[in-house]
Amino acid sequence: MKKIAESVLAVVGKDLNGIKSAMCMNSGDIEIYPDSVHKIGDAAVMMGRNSEERFLMVVAYSEKTMPAGFAGEKLAIADGGAALVGKLDSTNAAALRKYFPWCAPKSLRNVKTTVGCGDRLGLATPGHVAAAKKFQVSPVIAQQSMRELSMTNRTFRSVVDDTVFGVFKSDYQLGWGADGDHLKTIPDIDVALEAGMPMITLDLSEVMNAAAGDWEDSKVDAAFAEMAADFKKRIADEYFDKEFVIGESSVKIDAATARRCAVMYTAALDFAVKVYNHLKSKRGDEFDLEISIDETTSPTLPSHHLYIVRELRRSGVEFSSLAPRFIGEFQKAIDYIGDLAEFDRQFKVHAQIAKAYGNYKVSVHSGSDKFAVYPTVGRETGGYLHLKTAGTSWLVAVTVIAEHECALYRKMHKAALASFNDMLKLYHITADITKIADVDTLPDAELVKLMDMPEARQLLHITYGPILTGELRGEFFKAMHKLEKEYEAALEKHFDKHLSLLGVPAR
Repeated sequence: MKKIAESVLAVVGKDLNGIKSAMCMNSGDIEIYPDSVHKIGDAAVMMGRNSEERFLMVVAYSEKTMPAGFAGEKLAIADGGAALVGKLDSTNAAALRKYFPWCAPKSLRNVKTTVGCGDRLGLATPGHVAAAKKFQVSPVIAQQSMRELSMTNRTFRSVVDDTVFGVFKSDYQLGWGADGDHLKTIPDIDVALEAGMPMITLDLSEVMNAAAGDWEDSKVDAAFAEMAADFKKRIADEYFDKEFVIGESSVKIDAATARRCAVMYTAALDFAVKVYNHLKSKRGDEFDLEISIDETTSPTLPSHHLYIVRELRRSGVEFSSLAPRFIGEFQKAIDYIGDLAEFDRQFKVHAQIAKAYGNYKVSVHSGSDKFAVYPTVGRETGGYLHLKTAGTSWLVAVTVIAEHECALYRKMHKAALASFNDMLKLYHITADITKIADVDTLPDAELVKLMDMPEARQLLHITYGPILTGELRGEFFKAMHKLEKEYEAALEKHFDKHLSLLGVPAR
């Protein structure tokens, strides 16, 4: 390590390209990531790796010229120079954000196309941004839900910090977002905000009266009758038996539908107003609010989408994106299940509603690997969309393990089978895992092919928690460190496919 630091000191007075060129010539156990080399005054800061871990290194002409704020082991090096080798921890992430503002997440409310790149490992950012650099898209890289945090023993702070190091390593200066995903309470939202997450996906499922969607009209009418008189009059005046022309389509709302919407959504929309005002008090205009109404058992009808948006706009709620529950099945890890023609017909109306009421982004949740619908989503939204992915980056890691570390994959597969029934309580999938062959009967070369099988993909997708927090954790992350370049290349290719099929233009 000292030898590397002295090599940096010898060239620290050069421009960045000169330092990077010198770092590319280093070999042996220690490697410096050339794209991570940056200057702070007369000091150089960079990331590197050895056979066991990644690290941050700062090199200066002297202790006095060492930038403040970094933490780590100090090295005395030749010619009076000073060096510091630190861990990829919260202190050093904060220092990077201080000196390099592009290392901090920001609001993407004015960006046309965004993609959520959930990373359950803290390792996926270089692969995500390698794809993002090639397309006119902004990645929301640090994206996690409370469920994912609990399953991986992470925090919003650690998710953001992990992303900071990935962004710095890749020299990604085009802007990125961070999303507190599917949050349901203001205390949880505050934790995400305190971690620096500018995007909040507000999940209204627990304050929405979704059950009323299946009530008899008489029960809906009785519930509506209990509402305030002035509210009932306004709903009648604005919605009863009205037809709204939306672009090339029209959406009709009869009296029964208007009453049902009022019963289903009023409490949820009131909460959305409360959350919006809270976000505004905390961050001014520097936040992205996504309204999520997708966590229901029945699809969001265009008439309901229209009602929700009109009511939000009436209340002055500014939101960047809205996630309906689309027709068909958006199950984890596999392609769309359903009638594509009907999806196309309904999605077109959803997209036209979004264009007519502020051109907000239509958000597609559980959106990874839904290749069959991507052309429609991209075309009908005109690129004003947010695609939310999460587990697909984990599955790319699983695929890399299956290809290169077969013994470990077999252990992971068996651990997934052992926890599958418990995980079904948390995730809705319909995979028949009895179709998956016993991994002990498969030759090594056949293991990676399992990740082309829907049942095996869903098995491994939902069982990440027990694998990442159980006895295989250490072995898994050791393998991922070894396979860092393979993982980055596989992720880049996977997200290239997503963005290409969505029709996102190249940069």
